[in-house]
Amino acid sequence: MVKIVSKKVKRLYRSKKEKIIAGVCGGLGDYLNLDPVVIRLAWAMVTIFTGVFPGITAYLIAWAIMPER
Repeated sequence: MVKIVSKKVKRLYRSKKEKIIAGVCGGLGDYLNLDPVVIRLAWAMVTIFTGVFPGITAYLIAWAIMPER
């Protein structure tokens, strides 16, 4: 007898509930089981300490490629 086990695949989506600008940090928080505020603070720190442009560019790319739930 063969058992078929199906796993629920965890997918990364932009959040509709935890949304300030586009829901990217809220979606990452849901995916990583972290508070979205922690993700936002980390993203803000990285953006500030890398000269603003890389953080904003990464956010815009994430906004463009992450589907909305």
